[in-house]
Amino acid sequence: MKSPAEQISILLRGTDQVVPPDELAERLGDGRLLRVKLGLDPTAPAVTLGWAVVLRKLRQFQELGHKAVLIVGDFTAQVGDPSDRESQRKRLSAGEVRGYADSVLNGFKKVLIWDDSVLEVRYNSEWLAKLDMGDVLELTSKVTVAQVLERGDFQKRFSDNQPISLMEFMYPLLQGMDSVAVDADIELGGSDQLWNNMMGRVLQERYGKRGQMVMTMPLLVGTDGEHKMSQSLGNYIAVDDDPADMFGKVMSIPDHLMVQYFELAAGLPEEEVEAVTKGLDDGSLHPGETKRRLGREIVGLYWGSEAAEGAEAAFDQVFKRGEIPDEVRGFALPSDDPIFLPALLREAGLVKSSSEARRLISQGAVKMDGETVTDETLSRSTLDGVTVQVGKRRFVRLTAEA
Repeated sequence: MKSPAEQISILLRGTDQVVPPDELAERLGDGRLLRVKLGLDPTAPAVTLGWAVVLRKLRQFQELGHKAVLIVGDFTAQVGDPSDRESQRKRLSAGEVRGYADSVLNGFKKVLIWDDSVLEVRYNSEWLAKLDMGDVLELTSKVTVAQVLERGDFQKRFSDNQPISLMEFMYPLLQGMDSVAVDADIELGGSDQLWNNMMGRVLQERYGKRGQMVMTMPLLVGTDGEHKMSQSLGNYIAVDDDPADMFGKVMSIPDHLMVQYFELAAGLPEEEVEAVTKGLDDGSLHPGETKRRLGREIVGLYWGSEAAEGAEAAFDQVFKRGEIPDEVRGFALPSDDPIFLPALLREAGLVKSSSEARRLISQGAVKMDGETVTDETLSRSTLDGVTVQVGKRRFVRLTAEA
């Protein structure tokens, strides 16, 4: 095992805040393997590169021999995290959450070391669903209303006379109970999760345990160049996007995001990120070629170098020469006639949901053999043998079964 000093050098790179700052050295110096918690609520189907920033930090702990404790928030996802919200969040059903959980776990497997020796996967319904009224009252007695109102988003909504439900007040307490249940030494999260994660430390101490320390990571800006990467905003890249789609999305980001993506999304060594930053600043690196390298690095991280080269070639074929790629996967049409196109696009894996498909159709972003589609319902014979394009990078060739 690496020495505490060597581990600290690796683990602190790219972090935003470490609270308390001196405890990491102390805990590593104890010579024991740490339990490192990361909680993620499955409120959408994809694992984005934004999520992967924190997941890859968790993997670093695994590579150093520590135990990653991955909390799938199947219970808290139904409550809804109010962080960075200006209004109440729509509640999800248990069925919706289960479907999202199955999807995101596949994405987690592309990032983490999926081995019981360094990974523990837990669902927080295991302990939270069992709380009775006495347990809930005991939990609420540990924290004051004044403490909860210290949260910036709650403060703003309170001052703006916006409603805050008691259930939203409960969310950080429930997340904190996850840390109590799994005896976390460290909790990881995005920078917007610092307050929630510190609640875990507070509750651990008030239940007679040693409080966890907290390590947060910067938020990755989405492909729009303005807001944090989010599935609800559609400005995301998923870790399981096919290589060509992933490369094309990377090529679409604004130039000013390249350095952040090299550091947070591609995970380049610090000295290489510094060299890229210097080269872009002094003009010795061409932005277009540098972005191509970024695309290759990110695709290679999740799919391998051969797939990265193929994705770049496919990008050139579509964007430089305006052609349909040579390699277009096929998809068998269902037996229905007529066919509801949004559902077909979802089933073919071109979109995440029928609602996304309807939005793209209305925006003119769906084409059949190069012609824009406006109808949502089409005959089966019309679709047979057609190449469907969604956006600039997603293609599928439809075929009728014999």
